[in-house]
Amino acid sequence: VQLQASGGGLVQAGESLRLSCQPSARSGGFSIMGWYRQAPGDKRDMVATITAGGSTNYAGSVQGRFTISREVAPKRTVYLQMNSLKPEDTGIYYCNFKRGTVNYWGQGTLVTVSS
Repeated sequence: VQLQASGGGLVQAGESLRLSCQPSARSGGFSIMGWYRQAPGDKRDMVATITAGGSTNYAGSVQGRFTISREVAPKRTVYLQMNSLKPEDTGIYYCNFKRGTVNYWGQGTLVTVSS
């Protein structure tokens, strides 16, 4: 399984971005999909997750500003709509798909928010 993340960029505070994560074709189903963020010098933290059934979970710092969504098979793309971006949202965003005990990671996409 390969995950292709895209959509990062440089924006000003208050603007929006949408990240996408596309799994490789015929990759099968996953139990939980999500986005994680790693700021410079920090560990990788959960930003948002969505289950196969559509239940979502958000980090407190993005609640109300970010929305995670997914497309069903066969595409299975997962999106992260990020609104009202803040400088502290800056970091490399990684998508993660879980199947049982196996984790698959995308290559990361850089989001930079200037003040």
